[in-house]
Amino acid sequence: MIDWQQARDACAQRPRIDWSTVLQNKTLARKSFRGLSSGCSRVVYLDIGDGRSYFRCCGMNRFAQKLAERSISLRRGHPEILQVNVGKLCNLTCVHCHVNAGPKRKEIMRRETIDRIIAWLGKSEIPTVDLTGGAPEMITDFRYFIERAKALAQPRHIIDRCNLTILLDPGYQDLPEFLARHKVEIIASMPCYTPENVNAQRGEGVFDGSIAALQLLNSLGYGIDPKLPLHLVYNPVDAFLPGSQAELEADYKRELGVHFGIVFNKLYTITNLPIGRFASHLRHDNQLENYMELLINAFNPATIEGLMCRNTISVGWRGEVYDCDFNQQLGMQWRSRDGSGVFLWDIDPDRFDNRNIMTGDHCFGCTAGSGSSCGGALV
Repeated sequence: MIDWQQARDACAQRPRIDWSTVLQNKTLARKSFRGLSSGCSRVVYLDIGDGRSYFRCCGMNRFAQKLAERSISLRRGHPEILQVNVGKLCNLTCVHCHVNAGPKRKEIMRRETIDRIIAWLGKSEIPTVDLTGGAPEMITDFRYFIERAKALAQPRHIIDRCNLTILLDPGYQDLPEFLARHKVEIIASMPCYTPENVNAQRGEGVFDGSIAALQLLNSLGYGIDPKLPLHLVYNPVDAFLPGSQAELEADYKRELGVHFGIVFNKLYTITNLPIGRFASHLRHDNQLENYMELLINAFNPATIEGLMCRNTISVGWRGEVYDCDFNQQLGMQWRSRDGSGVFLWDIDPDRFDNRNIMTGDHCFGCTAGSGSSCGGALV
């Protein structure tokens, strides 16, 4: 049986091995795994059949190399947000989606998983639950999740990452009132204030639906009542970095206010990461490598301190744990000593601090320029 903890330790120590000797022998077993907290892009296990075995680190990913060159350590701080991806079901199929969400996806969180998450949350001091997807509102127990989190001895602040159009779909028309009643913060995707750009990225007619949903939310007090925050999210519509968050926010407030009477609190600029559907889009247009170079060349060390992976725990629809939602979509699940996947209920809520963070080349998306996080620009 492979001792994966030994593999990690060997990888972290970067042992020098005479590979010319190893490769002269017949390799009877070989296994590799990715996404190590040590920053290696791949570790290969070799059993040459004479009682000797080796672990080889096949190189650090470029992001880990960049951190090492600058003597930067990327470790977890105290957790402040539990971000739960409740599934990949969505009423839209957006070009920029790193989750590959859509109307035909079957991955959704079940009630028993929600119950286990709530039980774990009740033992922690994490104040905020951030619900994302897909369209999180589409899972059967979305309201149940919110009600359970609000009913804890220490009620949690809830964030709903909403695509807006779901609020107008049949079966969801009373959802805005439910969200307002439970004081749920809404962070809504709105990639532009013009219909051409929004529809190009998210589908025909999405702009009009988004405007109608925002007007409905305003009528309930969202963006006006301090207890009902409403924030918008800007994603670039192509392979470039977001502009100034402050300038874009001013533009959004002016254009949406003048033309549609819409008000909101903040605009968050988020960089599109080269994974999932967006990576496929870039690859199709032969822009993937150029976009990666753009992100790498724009690396800004000042963003490291505010990275969301330092204070956010990411949980998948089955309860599995990741450092962030992007790692989640790449399958970079936390691993136990025996190599098995870690689930939220396997972990002591008080033992997250100072843990290594798994990295990959995609991490350059969060450190490019002004930085990017679920709360917008970092610097």
